[in-house]
Amino acid sequence: MELGEPAAGQLLIATEPGRGGYFDRSVVLLLEHNEEGSLGICLHKIGEVTMVDSLEHFSDLLTPPAKLFEGGPVSRQTALGLAQVRSPWEEPPGWRRLFGDVGVLDLETPVELVRGTYVHIRIYVGLAGWSAGQLVGELLRGSWFRSHARAEEIFGTPKDLWRRVLRRIGGGPGIWSTWTGHSEWN
Repeated sequence: MELGEPAAGQLLIATEPGRGGYFDRSVVLLLEHNEEGSLGICLHKIGEVTMVDSLEHFSDLLTPPAKLFEGGPVSRQTALGLAQVRSPWEEPPGWRRLFGDVGVLDLETPVELVRGTYVHIRIYVGLAGWSAGQLVGELLRGSWFRSHARAEEIFGTPKDLWRRVLRRIGGGPGIWSTWTGHSEWN
């Protein structure tokens, strides 16, 4: 599967599990990639933070587990919404398409315009960021596998997302999906 240059709507899947660090066994959705750098969000890290007052009006609209997710280690004061529209041909106010029927939701959009418009909504605090050329360098060093994103992976159960995406990709990357975390068992 040829993906070309990194682009919004692609998944980055961490390679070499067990090395530790924030991105160990991470699945990151790319939101933006250009000559200035790249931005994305980790899809699978359920946050320990509670819903802040400014986002409380979204609490009954969130897709289970209906919690804030940790989007990444930078810009921890930034909250970002991902949403799947009910009708793929719609472009509701406050929503920017990433791929298919999935896009970024402006969290300042009035809740009256949000309610009933989306099948799924998740809110992420923080971002994953790369400076100019940094992500391409990491890809060349083999730090990430890439794949096209699917809505069911973004809004599905976050548990074992890394394994499920690798299994779907198959081939060489798919072999990593059996990683146990214990080198003597692999």
